[in-house]
Amino acid sequence: MRYSGHEWFPCRYAWLPKAVRALADDSGALRDTEGAVERLGIGKNMVRALVFWATAMGVIEATDEGHAVTPFGEAVFGDGGLDPFLEDIRTLWLLHWRVATTEDPLFAWDFLLNRWHRPEIVRSVVLPEFIREANSGARQYSETTLRQHFDVFMQVYTPVGRTRAGAGEDHLDSPLVELGLIETVGERTVGAKREPVYAFRREARPEIPPALFALCLADFWRTRAPSDRTLSFRDVAIAPGSPGQILKLPEADVRDRLESVAADTDGVFGYQESAALAQATRPASTDVTDPALVLDLLQRVYAPALVA
Repeated sequence: MRYSGHEWFPCRYAWLPKAVRALADDSGALRDTEGAVERLGIGKNMVRALVFWATAMGVIEATDEGHAVTPFGEAVFGDGGLDPFLEDIRTLWLLHWRVATTEDPLFAWDFLLNRWHRPEIVRSVVLPEFIREANSGARQYSETTLRQHFDVFMQVYTPVGRTRAGAGEDHLDSPLVELGLIETVGERTVGAKREPVYAFRREARPEIPPALFALCLADFWRTRAPSDRTLSFRDVAIAPGSPGQILKLPEADVRDRLESVAADTDGVFGYQESAALAQATRPASTDVTDPALVLDLLQRVYAPALVA
């Protein structure tokens, strides 16, 4: 579980494409911080933050020589990639999924997406529980570190509300703000101050195509029960790390998607429902541990292209 590394910066629009382009020429381009500052035109802390986010979102990975672009990163951001300039809302949903389900979890993402079940997110209410949970193990973290970690999570999904003239890639809003995953629903008084009240928007999301939902299902199945041929509807809809939970889909939308998943994926997945049982299914030919399955579904995510 990670609580820092982002240097208190949310991800910026240009960082992921820049990371991929830099590594195309030199696998050590991001390990040499001084060289990366000059190459990328950003400060040292931002270089470290860029590496953090590109790794957490599964775009690059560490190697003995420095870093390498992952198959996902190459397919999306490489030469001739599916979305090389990070312009497609489908890419943003994929990046959200990947950072929320990364193998080395980020505490704020795990806590808030999977374990915070109250209808509202209020900083003064969440932080005491956030800090208590983070420090429930043997290792203790400073309250400053944990507050900043919480704040970075919120900055990734909510607009900062201001811009810096001529900032270019240093525009303060994270690209994932575009998802509208968290909305402001009001304000409340705390002492002499007012603080915003936020909430997750759990709603049907037509901008998430069937193949993207299927990709998330395959990924979840791989980590949840790779040898099982079925997953219960409740697991897919509300279990920690599930498509329903991470994408904040209502159960009715998850059910609709599962009912059409066989047709949408040409039988890669299926769905069975009776009075006593509802479950996602997969034939023996669908190996959820095979990286080729995710790459095949990834290609389907972007076909057809969105019409502007």
